[in-house]
Amino acid sequence: MPSSLSPSPASSPAAPLFWRDPQLPFLEIRSVPDGRQVCYARHAHEHFSIGAITSGSSTYLSLQDRYRVGRGSVVLMNPGDVHACNPIANQPWSYHMLYVDTPWLAALQTELGLSANQDFHGFQLRLSEDASLYHGLLQLVAACHSAAGGQLVRQQTATAFFTALQQPRPAPRRTPAPVHPRLQLAADYINDHYADDISLQAICSASALSASYLIRAFRQRYHMTPHEYLLNRRIQRGKSLLRSGQPIAQVAQALGFADQAHFQRTFKRLVAATPGQYCRSVG
Repeated sequence: MPSSLSPSPASSPAAPLFWRDPQLPFLEIRSVPDGRQVCYARHAHEHFSIGAITSGSSTYLSLQDRYRVGRGSVVLMNPGDVHACNPIANQPWSYHMLYVDTPWLAALQTELGLSANQDFHGFQLRLSEDASLYHGLLQLVAACHSAAGGQLVRQQTATAFFTALQQPRPAPRRTPAPVHPRLQLAADYINDHYADDISLQAICSASALSASYLIRAFRQRYHMTPHEYLLNRRIQRGKSLLRSGQPIAQVAQALGFADQAHFQRTFKRLVAATPGQYCRSVG
């Protein structure tokens, strides 16, 4: 099945492009030629993300820190890291963002001897101006979008890039901060009941925490309120369902949204693309 190399006829030149290829099921690439057309609310992914700014400049919010990034900058987000990138005063900017399945990257780390237990080891590095890293990422994007070479070139380029990403940076590995076990219970409850109309009282009961402590401590730990965390969990699951070919209306219902319009508004706030745009580029 061929990969998706260009926008559909219905897409405008500024529309975000999503590249996927069943021969590289662990990788998704998003290319945005005009970043002024997309704005994100704070969100997090279930997978590892790495992106390159190819022109202009923008703000990059990562956890509690804010940076100004420009051409040549590489941004990195571990699974669960709250982040957002948005334009500065309507200045043009463009970027490529790569989304990598965490189990695939964890398996690669094990092959490289960086992990003995198949667990993913996150990166301390969240922003890099390393020219070799930047150009390596652009070469991977170009290989994926090229029809030349076939699947072997794309697969070996992806493996080589993510191998190189590990090798020169042994120090940046980070040990996640310990999570209060009751906060973890709160997050687990939301993860398990994301499609339900859950209440604050239900989360408090599941975690044996007071409402005031839960709201304060949850945001400190996860950089989101419980409601933001719930919506983010729904949208991340929604992306998976859309990729599997389920209709938008069916996905909205399965995720517990009041209606399709509410799902579409929330999806666009967190993904900076409509569900239709996200689906159209599937290869």
